[in-house]
Amino acid sequence: MIEYVLMREDHLEQIAEIEQQCFSDPWSLRSITSELSNPLSLWVVAEENGKVAGYVGSQSVLGEADMMNLAVAPSFRRQGIGRKLVQELVRRLNEKGNHILVLEVRASNEPAILLYEELGFAQVGRRPNYYAHPKEDALILRKEWLD
Repeated sequence: MIEYVLMREDHLEQIAEIEQQCFSDPWSLRSITSELSNPLSLWVVAEENGKVAGYVGSQSVLGEADMMNLAVAPSFRRQGIGRKLVQELVRRLNEKGNHILVLEVRASNEPAILLYEELGFAQVGRRPNYYAHPKEDALILRKEWLD
């Protein structure tokens, strides 16, 4: 059974491996590790029997959070884990007094854009050439909620 927990030190190496599998510009283990001691950060991990299935990371300032990373390990995809991670992140951010979540997504990533729209995000902007490998625009999506 998948559990959704806050990121811990024993998750770090598995998260770094998933970063390598999922992204053309993955975060380093050092960068991920630094999030554990960052008071602005909130990372939620989906785990099953100690195995990281996916994760989502954010940083918050003055009630607004920026979602930085969302990834699901290839062997755990198509099970709704990505959706649940975002929902759990929003729940936990709300508990901390946040009411806005913003993210960037590749303009070509139609499955992710559809998921975010289903979760209540709306496009509020575009960042030209935001991604480098390959070069591509990012769509800026935003979700607001009340308690």
